[in-house]
Amino acid sequence: MLANYFTVKKEGEDQVIIQKSRFIGYVKRVETEEEAQNFIQKIKKKHHDATHNCSAYMIGENDQIQKANDDGEPSGTAGVPMLEVLKKQGLKDTAIVVTRYFGGIKLGAGGLIRAYGSTTSKAIQTTGIVKRQLMQGFSITIDYNLLGKLEHVLRDSDHILEQINYMEKAELIVYVKDGDEQDFHEWIINLTSDQAEIVKKGSAYIEIDVESTVE
Repeated sequence: MLANYFTVKKEGEDQVIIQKSRFIGYVKRVETEEEAQNFIQKIKKKHHDATHNCSAYMIGENDQIQKANDDGEPSGTAGVPMLEVLKKQGLKDTAIVVTRYFGGIKLGAGGLIRAYGSTTSKAIQTTGIVKRQLMQGFSITIDYNLLGKLEHVLRDSDHILEQINYMEKAELIVYVKDGDEQDFHEWIINLTSDQAEIVKKGSAYIEIDVESTVE
């Protein structure tokens, strides 16, 4: 498993008007090629009357699956520049469809490349990007007199305080970056004067919002 990687939030869209042509970008997080194809077909069905529904996707830990489709636009002017945006932004498990309604003005090859690339970038920016960080989960059980102090320092740290369970004692569910487990364990012992029960939970990908770069 990757220690971390970037992908988009679940799903989103945005659009631009270029020389009277309407370009609508649809973005979705996908984990399989079948899921990507189903998403593309869904958009094609929704915009069956569009001039083009061009698509691109990149899937897998090592970007093993990469596909681009120009859907009738001149070869290399739509799907490939869309795929290049995904590569440039380092996005995994991401599919994009750009629907075009022709406005009567031809853009030329260079204009099409810029139009499909910029629509892809804008749709990704609107959808949002997350960093998925592989983290180790911990359950920390403490007396309530320690809760205020521990909650404050955890929220002020690089660790992720996911939730607090209020039971006979307080239980804090915390996620720690892979590799930092031992340091974290010792840190909690020192903070609580060894009055915390610390139990390791499973690992999970935790999502952290990041800013996208717009072309």
